[in-house]
Amino acid sequence: MRRNAALFIAISLLSGFGSSAMSLVAGIWILDLTDSASLAALAGLCVYAPVLGGPWLGGLLDRAPRRPLVMAVNLALSTVLLSLLMVRGPGQTWLIFLVSCAYGLSYVLIDAGETALLPSALSPTELGDVNGWRSSAQEGMKLVAPLVGAGLYAWRGGHAVVLLSAAMPVLVTVLYAAVRLKRMPPVRPADRPRGVRAGLAVLLAQRALRVTVVLAAVSIAMSGFTTAANYAIVTTELGLPTTFLGVLLSAQGAGSVVGGLVVGRLIARWSPVTVGVAGTTLFAVSCLVRCLPWWPGTVAASVVAGIGLPWALVAAVTAVQTHTPPAMLGRVSGTANTAMFGPVALAIPLGSAFVHLGERLTLGTAAAICLASVVGAAHRHLTWRKAERTSTASPERGDRLPDPDRATGASAHGTRCRRDRPTTVRG
Repeated sequence: MRRNAALFIAISLLSGFGSSAMSLVAGIWILDLTDSASLAALAGLCVYAPVLGGPWLGGLLDRAPRRPLVMAVNLALSTVLLSLLMVRGPGQTWLIFLVSCAYGLSYVLIDAGETALLPSALSPTELGDVNGWRSSAQEGMKLVAPLVGAGLYAWRGGHAVVLLSAAMPVLVTVLYAAVRLKRMPPVRPADRPRGVRAGLAVLLAQRALRVTVVLAAVSIAMSGFTTAANYAIVTTELGLPTTFLGVLLSAQGAGSVVGGLVVGRLIARWSPVTVGVAGTTLFAVSCLVRCLPWWPGTVAASVVAGIGLPWALVAAVTAVQTHTPPAMLGRVSGTANTAMFGPVALAIPLGSAFVHLGERLTLGTAAAICLASVVGAAHRHLTWRKAERTSTASPERGDRLPDPDRATGASAHGTRCRRDRPTTVRG
């Protein structure tokens, strides 16, 4: 299992390096070719737009062999990237947009595919740790890869970055082939999930999934909602140059690396729900600290936000892996990704408009929304735990039932005994 864990972390390092380097260079390249900042920004929109198709794309992973499909997606991405070697002037800018869309499509399929493959490669007790380490690896690459990509672009041009980025999916494919998966019983056609609503039904039926995905969605959406306010705080309230935003981004990245390294142990000790509550609370605190007219506090708030966001996200991903029937992991993972990342597309423009009422009001509103979600989740969680303790104390129930919200006590391949959980389909 440790071998598989090391392979998945290496996969995250390589894929994170290639995508982070290319995502920055794509915008710079378009800006150089067209001299249009708005067109350069559209490259980022192309990357995030495919997440809205997560429920449908995730369904492909439940109908096809998951590892071969993920490997094929990586090889296809490498091929599409090489098409950028034909870019010579403004007339080929559309190719960069096409590759940005391909990146977005691959993110949805590969993220859902990895989420579905991990339970077949690791034990339930390892999922939280490995998810956290993968998050740290990806965040670490976001600090290193943009600098390498920008430097290589300035030195040798966009084609050199294309060759480097195209090599990463090929190497990732080799690592996927080396992963040892547990042999699973075949899923009968009658047991395969049908319809897009099947993934949503699982998310709504499983309370651990419901709570953690909502907390992650709120945290991520509010991070987008406060983007414009963060800019205004730095340039207007603190009177600092725009380059200080790079310091804040690095501070948040450092916090994310640290947060990812410890989140697995926290999930194993407590539960995904508890860690999700803690992560959303930390992000709310970071919003409030940013309101202080003190630049060291703003840097500290970025570190705290960098810790809180991965906690909320990793808690949700681990809950999906440990509380979803194996035959539905692809569909549920895709639906969860859409639920967590889809709202940010609306939150960013809303925050850009809301900031005209005041940057501190925007940050305070985001903190209030996060804290309201935390209070609701914590109240429900305590109510459920109290009901469980009452039911297990009854002489008719006998021995105490395991806590279904703990990642260490919930097997992705076992039969659920609670009435609010569907029967597990072995796959």
